[in-house]
Amino acid sequence: MASPRILIYIMRRDLRIADNPILSEISCLYQQTKHPFTHLLPIYVFPADQVEVSGFLRPDEQRSPYPEARSFVGGFWRCGHHRAKFVAESVWCLKKDLEGLGSGLEIRVGRVGDVLKQVLEGYKEKSDAEVTGVWMTSEEGVEERREERDVKRIMNQEGMEFRLWTDEKYFIDENAQLTVVFSRDLPFTNPSDLPDIFTSFRKTVEPLREAPRRTLSTPAKGTLPPLPPSVPPQAAPFTIPSTLSEIIEALHKPLDKDLDLEDAPKMPPNTTSVMPFHGGSQAGRDRTHALITNGSMSGYKDTRNGLLGTDFSTKLSAWLALGCITARQIHWDLVDFEDGKTALGASAPGYGDGENKGTAAVRFELLWRDYMRLCTRKFRQRLFHVEGFRDDSAAQWKYVSSPYSASSTSAKGSGDARTRHVLQRFLCGTTGTGLIDASQRELFLTGYTSNRARQNVASFLAKHLGIDWRLGAEWYETCLVDFDVSSNWGNWQYVAGVGNDPRGQSRVFNPVKQAVDYDAGGEYVRAWVPELRDVGRPIGGGSTTTTAGSATTTTTTTTAGGGSAAAAGSTTPAAPRHSTSKTGSTRPPAPPSYDPHTSPESLMGVFQAWRLPSEERRRLSLSGVEWVLDPLVRIDFSVNRRGGGSAKRGFGSRGRGGGGGGGGGTKADRKGRGKGKGGRGSWRGGDVVGATAEAEAEADAGGMDREGS
Repeated sequence: MASPRILIYIMRRDLRIADNPILSEISCLYQQTKHPFTHLLPIYVFPADQVEVSGFLRPDEQRSPYPEARSFVGGFWRCGHHRAKFVAESVWCLKKDLEGLGSGLEIRVGRVGDVLKQVLEGYKEKSDAEVTGVWMTSEEGVEERREERDVKRIMNQEGMEFRLWTDEKYFIDENAQLTVVFSRDLPFTNPSDLPDIFTSFRKTVEPLREAPRRTLSTPAKGTLPPLPPSVPPQAAPFTIPSTLSEIIEALHKPLDKDLDLEDAPKMPPNTTSVMPFHGGSQAGRDRTHALITNGSMSGYKDTRNGLLGTDFSTKLSAWLALGCITARQIHWDLVDFEDGKTALGASAPGYGDGENKGTAAVRFELLWRDYMRLCTRKFRQRLFHVEGFRDDSAAQWKYVSSPYSASSTSAKGSGDARTRHVLQRFLCGTTGTGLIDASQRELFLTGYTSNRARQNVASFLAKHLGIDWRLGAEWYETCLVDFDVSSNWGNWQYVAGVGNDPRGQSRVFNPVKQAVDYDAGGEYVRAWVPELRDVGRPIGGGSTTTTAGSATTTTTTTTAGGGSAAAAGSTTPAAPRHSTSKTGSTRPPAPPSYDPHTSPESLMGVFQAWRLPSEERRRLSLSGVEWVLDPLVRIDFSVNRRGGGSAKRGFGSRGRGGGGGGGGGTKADRKGRGKGKGGRGSWRGGDVVGATAEAEAEADAGGMDREGS
């Protein structure tokens, strides 16, 4: 019997068998008379730099050879419980799918280069097996590109083939096999030619319905080479469990259940996650088909800014981020629905009527994900720099690590203690601003929060609190099920004003007005902040919903630590105006008296609990609660009030640099993810509001979880 000739396929964020360019090519080659290889070894590695792997240590081992997988700026675990579970489910689904085709999947932990060397060494010890090459798809992230360089170097040293493919999971495809950046479908030949404004990019690829290529067929059973007769085991000191539940347990084992938060949120009674889905390509395809069948795709344009429920947005982003499904699979399912070609969605509104505003909006979102990925290719490490794509060194930030804020007592300390305390309250959802707190609690407890909430949370941290926006991006990386490096970090930059937003620093969200516009009756805040459920309602009684209109308003803000702001509100919810002065804070006027059971003004107590009258606080047992009495930001907002003012950056006077800024630290210290060089080093990474009238439509569609949002 001839010696096995083994092709290794390293799988990372291409966790599917359908519409997979590598598996499609392998299937074709294996059906030829002369096989270039006799066996296929697909491998998935839980990467030790991005996922904590010490839970896989053997019982007699106590120390991992890898440093803890924590973020560079905040020291957060880089992958929390929710995403770890979703990734494990997706990997396990891939394993079962490959087994169904007569192949399989080997699961490993460590660094990709280390695992590959261990496998190659294992086969060197067997004279009856030959590794012919390694294939993998490319990714844009700094760490992922480092993995690719490591694999290429190893294979060059061994004199074996290394082939790096372009994955075809995107909406707009590229010529996969060119070694330089030259795309068949994108309208430019160099990353530097990517427009810095999304609208300009979008216009070059429209009409979107005609842009994507056809999907690739799924290999038939028996058309893939089998696994090798023997596979080198996981190297010490780790061991790989044999069941999905054991893998999830190993991923969760090192993680504190509260993720090191000082006052972690608890799941409110009678509240459930709007993201109750499992990982894996089958779950992603089922979700796509369900959205078409129940009419949610056609209605997406009208519902995408929702806060409660499973179907106000598609929530396909989690599967897209891992490559469990592809953007063009979604597109062609929509085409079949729009053209009435199949029975899918036959009873849903819009069936057979062509593209509608909902399906067009979904394609728009898919394109935004492509754009964020291409921005990562263009700007590389700048994705993680505090100055952002704009290289904006003028923005002043408060830090919790070097460089230190002005109030640091020691250059060797952990940074500004007040800023660290404010950050903890922000992470725990105890800021005193209802929409922000509800979103932060939902995020921690479920791994998901809506696009509209993400925009407001990012703006609140960066613009109202003036804290280093990278801490928010890192926390989202920890918690989000649908984390995608380009979408997450690119969109945090966008909202922080250092990314691709044409308006930059001038855009500030008013989270109270946003709550009035998008959380009718305060139901979202009441769901996730149970302490406020009975504001304006009998305790334990029925639900009496009152909705404030989106009238022109006046806002006044006082930030924790000083600084007040006054500006005219905007009737356009996507672009509230806001300004900050450098005078000392003054206590805002007391809230108007109201009947706590009937007045629309009672909603202000839901959206900002400091506005509750003392008798209402006593009634709800909120007297003495810190976030009620001492919110991080006070925004005096009333329905149907008018006023004027300028729009400026909305955070207090302390920050980095001269004047009230902090000292210490080099420019490299501020960049992150590169051990001083701005790369992703030992750590790493929908819909965002737009700018001008044209960009507003664009950015409202795009955003923080970037479709699928």
